[in-house]
Amino acid sequence: MKPFSIVDLHCDTLMELYLKKTDLRQWQGHINLEKLQQGGSMVQSFAIFIPTHQSAQRYGITEDAYSYFHHVAEVFEREMAANADSIRPVRTVAQMEDNKREGKLSALLTIEDGVAADGKIERIQEFYDRGVRMIALTWNYENSIAFPCSDDPEKHMLGLKPFGLEVVDKMNALGMIIDTSHLSEGGFWDIVKHSKKPFIASHSCARALCDHRRNLTDEQLRALGEKGGVCGVNFCTGFLKKEEGLTTPADLVRHMKHIADKAGLEAVAFGSDFDGIGDELEFRDFAGMPVVIDAVEKAFSADAVEKICSGNALRVFREVIG
Repeated sequence: MKPFSIVDLHCDTLMELYLKKTDLRQWQGHINLEKLQQGGSMVQSFAIFIPTHQSAQRYGITEDAYSYFHHVAEVFEREMAANADSIRPVRTVAQMEDNKREGKLSALLTIEDGVAADGKIERIQEFYDRGVRMIALTWNYENSIAFPCSDDPEKHMLGLKPFGLEVVDKMNALGMIIDTSHLSEGGFWDIVKHSKKPFIASHSCARALCDHRRNLTDEQLRALGEKGGVCGVNFCTGFLKKEEGLTTPADLVRHMKHIADKAGLEAVAFGSDFDGIGDELEFRDFAGMPVVIDAVEKAFSADAVEKICSGNALRVFREVIG
């Protein structure tokens, strides 16, 4: 294991495995078993991203969101069973720590876009029972819970729907992490007001450094920090800087420093969006994470590096999911 084991809050690898009919050993994208091991992974959050509307058309997906969730969950379960010698599914921090001691990788199942709930609160329980411990309430389209972020100022300030408030209460009660990445700013502030537990932005960056609708303002970052949450820095070039080209470790460190300044050091984490971004990365993929950590080590103290790599995310996991 690397000295600083990494907790990554978001990747889209499961969709690639499902659509391309491949597996965690053969897939040659950003993440596979070998790359996780080489890069020093402790916990990888595997999102079930649920394409709808134009996104579903682009990927040739014709099934409804609820059915799609279950089919991709089957892929996750299949991969965990087939690779139990290397990686194990986790539902608690104790399981994550046990796996680390035993030299095993941990896989946390999450959902990107709560569209599959479709106004039915019992489905949140169903997702929990299947092992999901984090839900990003929206993606790029309106659903029964809330509205997505938008370049239209009025739409961007739309809040949670009544069902969305039910979902917040249910997730708090069950011990599921609320993820605000992709959510409208109005929805974000409703989470700040109503959530009794820390929440996260699993794969977002600082808007002051890159003015993109997906990024968080300084006010949002402060509120996130005050609620005890974390922001997982996204590796997408378009969220990090205006210039096109490579994503570099220096780009990530710049956002980490800003988030630490506005939200507190305890709010900084990794949210790579591996296998969900098409950008060229100077460090290529998860196997290149030691290069990223080297840059983080030059900018932060050893204690801070440990918090950024795993400690901050594990603290939220411990407070919310147990």
